Amino acid sequence: MKSITVKKRIRLKNPVLIAAWPGMGDVALKAATYLKDKLGAQEFATLESCEYFHPSGVWIDNNLIDIPQHPVGRFYFFRNPAGVSDIIIFISDAQPFIEKGYEYASEIVDFIVSMKVKAVYTFAAMPLPIEHTQIPEVYAVATKKEILDQFEKANVKSMPSGQISGLNGLILGVAKERGLDGVCLLGEIPLYTIQIENPLASKMVLEVLARHLKLSVDLGELQKHADQISQEIEHLVEYLKNPPEEEKPIDQKEIDIIKKGLAESASLPESAAKRIDDLFKMAKKDLSRAIELKKELDKWNVYEQYEDRFLDLFKKPLKKNN
Repeated sequence: MKSITVKKRIRLKNPVLIAAWPGMGDVALKAATYLKDKLGAQEFATLESCEYFHPSGVWIDNNLIDIPQHPVGRFYFFRNPAGVSDIIIFISDAQPFIEKGYEYASEIVDFIVSMKVKAVYTFAAMPLPIEHTQIPEVYAVATKKEILDQFEKANVKSMPSGQISGLNGLILGVAKERGLDGVCLLGEIPLYTIQIENPLASKMVLEVLARHLKLSVDLGELQKHADQISQEIEHLVEYLKNPPEEEKPIDQKEIDIIKKGLAESASLPESAAKRIDDLFKMAKKDLSRAIELKKELDKWNVYEQYEDRFLDLFKKPLKKNN
């Protein structure tokens, strides 16, 4: 595997892969990241290659332009004491360009085949004309009918036709070519919230996966976050439907500001706070991890809260006089 660096050699029991990238509603990425944090999965390999990504911008630190950085994919492992399969979780900062998607997915699948993985699981969002107050249902698609039957027996709907765009779907096609089983769990999200994170859909797909793989995972923080987001959406919807009589209707710019505030209003989940703290410790030892830390802070809209601590990473220690 030309782009994969193995940092720790491990042996796992009947491992399965759970893979995720950013997408609509942040359903897949949030589900995989939350699962990784809650299980305490450990990093053991990375996938980093400029062949798959072309920089579209630069980071600015301390008023200076930094060298363009390429997204990194990280492999984590968890030995599952309760189930028949151990877990490998792959999480990437971004999806590669379309023309590189198949090659990128192939490298991941070739790597997990070398680790005796027999099944691949992904998540995705399913935008539908539903209300944000509804409990989202979960759909499943699979590479074999027998696998799909197992999920249907657990009251998970099947998706008779359609398309799963991006790597969350493409990697399953590559897995099937290699003779691996594959499943994508899709959580419903309202059409009008596709640009807003949807932790409730993430929670629902994780519930299904946890039952299937016999994983014990506390999803309470996801539910709490989902309740907060739902309340803010409700406030926005009510305001747009019934603005105060003395106020003029708000324009698109004001609507965008309110939407941006949805995520900012939610408190930081415990797992996210721990992830940020761990990244600070890693960045203190290896400054290259500061980019990953900055992305995590931006994702949760808490950079200002951590700004002083973040900038301290770049301060050079004072030299002692002899």
